[in-house]
Amino acid sequence: MLAIVCPGQGSQTPGFLAPWLELDGVREQLTALGLAAGHDLVAHGTESDADTIKDTAVAQPLIVAAGLVTASALFPERSALSATNAVLAGHSVGELTATALAGVLTDDEAIALVATRGRAMAEASAVTPTGMAAVLGGAPDEVLATLETHGLTPANINGAGQVVAAGTLEQVEALRENPPAKARVIPLQVAGAFHTRHMAPAVDAMGEAAARLTPSAPALRLLSNADGSTVADGADALARLVRQVSNPVRWDRCMETMTELGVTALVELAPAGTLVGLAKRAMRGVETLAVKTPDDLDAARALVENHSSS
Repeated sequence: MLAIVCPGQGSQTPGFLAPWLELDGVREQLTALGLAAGHDLVAHGTESDADTIKDTAVAQPLIVAAGLVTASALFPERSALSATNAVLAGHSVGELTATALAGVLTDDEAIALVATRGRAMAEASAVTPTGMAAVLGGAPDEVLATLETHGLTPANINGAGQVVAAGTLEQVEALRENPPAKARVIPLQVAGAFHTRHMAPAVDAMGEAAARLTPSAPALRLLSNADGSTVADGADALARLVRQVSNPVRWDRCMETMTELGVTALVELAPAGTLVGLAKRAMRGVETLAVKTPDDLDAARALVENHSSS
């Protein structure tokens, strides 16, 4: 069984989409997605500097667009994607990419919704200086207890010995100075405490935008960030996307579900690498591939062919 996964914010790097523009139709697809998002995604994916694409309002539509472009290069027709019977999942904003690939939303609907998400989360981040830090290693119970001591939220529980803490900058700095035993704390290049109560204003904005959409039932198995469960209803999928903004991402449970389902191969769409790294540590024996550039497409096609199920 095949899993196709979509990364979240922080995976983007300057110029990462430049090689993709060499493929026929990609510039046009990225331009159209940019119009729907209200951003020049061609420029942001090829020319913009690290500070520009770190901006939440830019980063989120850029990451979703990258996943959609990669998927289109791998599956020129969405029917070919559906024929794989793959499991779809996305980390944080990547869940919007996965939701579009599952057919719950159109690409234009997904990119417009993520543009709203990015703007609303950027505005919420500006209210109070907040941030996030990855906690690598340490005993899981002790890590969570230490976060609670500092008043931090475990915003991403990623499995494979990685938890992302979120809160005020003072709380994050206190964690750096007093980390859990045998753990490293690495500040992340994000603008706010995503997936925490600090994002409550963004939930309202997402809810208003989502209310104008008419979602379809997923055409493929779609896993939820909330608990790793399969989402079978379009309205439920959309509601979960709204709630996800201020609730923790349980990527550990998504990987557990993939393992229980018998996933044998995992392909991560661009900007790829992070989720493959987690899978290598938590999903032993599963073949993985990060699709970073068009040079990876032949290997991805072979993996898809070998691991798709009827």
